[in-house]
Amino acid sequence: MKPLLEVSDICLSYHSISGETRVLSHISFSLFPGEFLAVVGPSGCGKSTLLNLICGLLKPEQGQILLNGEPVFAGDCRIGYMLQKDHLLEWRKIYKNVILGLEIRKELTAEKLAYVNQMLLTYGLDKFRNAYPSQLSGGMRQRAALIRTLALSPMLLLLDEPFSALDYQTRLKVSDDIGKILKKEKKTAILVTHDISEAISMADRILILSPRPATVQKELSINLSVPDRTPLSSRNAPDFKTYFNLIWEELNHDA
Repeated sequence: MKPLLEVSDICLSYHSISGETRVLSHISFSLFPGEFLAVVGPSGCGKSTLLNLICGLLKPEQGQILLNGEPVFAGDCRIGYMLQKDHLLEWRKIYKNVILGLEIRKELTAEKLAYVNQMLLTYGLDKFRNAYPSQLSGGMRQRAALIRTLALSPMLLLLDEPFSALDYQTRLKVSDDIGKILKKEKKTAILVTHDISEAISMADRILILSPRPATVQKELSINLSVPDRTPLSSRNAPDFKTYFNLIWEELNHDA
């Protein structure tokens, strides 16, 4: 199978009056259709910067990033980006929020609106379509933000710590919901997270970055012995703790 995403020998430094700060050093990996990759690493190592490069917001100083064989670029409509905050517009009702991207791109076709309506119904937001964001819980807001992103039918979905603003109990529930949605929609995704347990529970594979300048310290495939795996059921797998300890040791072996 051909990779959907190819990241090849990516390097990036930030430049300021005080000098150069190397952020990413020779990062390479591939991502296959339908695969869920999690990226973990120390704070400040460049995880979010890597996502910004993949979506074309930044350009690498060296290397290339190909999506479906073509270079990525700023505003690439093949890529959806879900941030830490949901960024729902408080003055627009939920339905108007989830079709915002389609409206901006002038893609309010019957087919795409039917897809939005189906997702609202399937994922429990249909009865809130005329509510304002302030009337929804944090978890429901994140589901609305995800539907808004999926409405554009991106090839690749980038998730930059989308659950970090939620309390722990809600975070578990929402990560389970969103993991199930992405699996049902057969989406290819990359999740950046500081939460090792979250990475193990959601991902097919984990990329562990070193301290800055970040390199790929280790790649780890996640194969949990649990039937009908979901993010929540993954946490009860007998081998979950083994994966947690492996990643913890990789992140702390120089500490």
